[in-house]
Amino acid sequence: MSIHGTHRGRVWKYGSNVDTDAIVPARYLTTHEAATLRRHCLEDLDPAFRENVQPGDMLVAVDNFGCGSSREHAPLALKAAGIYCVVAASFARIFFRNAINIGLPVLECPQLAQVAATGDELEVNLAGGWLHHRGLSYNVTPYPEFMQAIIAAGGLVPYVRQRMAGGGNSCAGS
Repeated sequence: MSIHGTHRGRVWKYGSNVDTDAIVPARYLTTHEAATLRRHCLEDLDPAFRENVQPGDMLVAVDNFGCGSSREHAPLALKAAGIYCVVAASFARIFFRNAINIGLPVLECPQLAQVAATGDELEVNLAGGWLHHRGLSYNVTPYPEFMQAIIAAGGLVPYVRQRMAGGGNSCAGS
């Protein structure tokens, strides 16, 4: 995933406390296969999502996005569905960490979470730390270089594999 430069995408907007069971129902947790999880992403919350989501779309939610269980299936399903990043006023901490671990960018922006609507266009620059929406700009905390490298590699495991293959034995950003 390229995190440098600007990305434009369509918004899918959801409310507060969207839990991991709403993102991918528990009945599909017998697999880690991305294609299977993609087919069931948000199916109980928004049946139109899986039929209409396009690669590069973005998800915006209000408070406590990703609450519930600690499984990685939820961010994996969103990423497999083509979601470029998730923006919310706040995230469940374990979801936030799992998203980074699988290479799905997540950004906290309470102001945008209140005003965005499904179908809006959103412009994001992950490395620059900003969002543009309806003529307004919002600053977000840009990721440190080592987290940018994890996301660009596609997640923590691919990042570590790349570092090991390259002979790197120190932490990025050290």
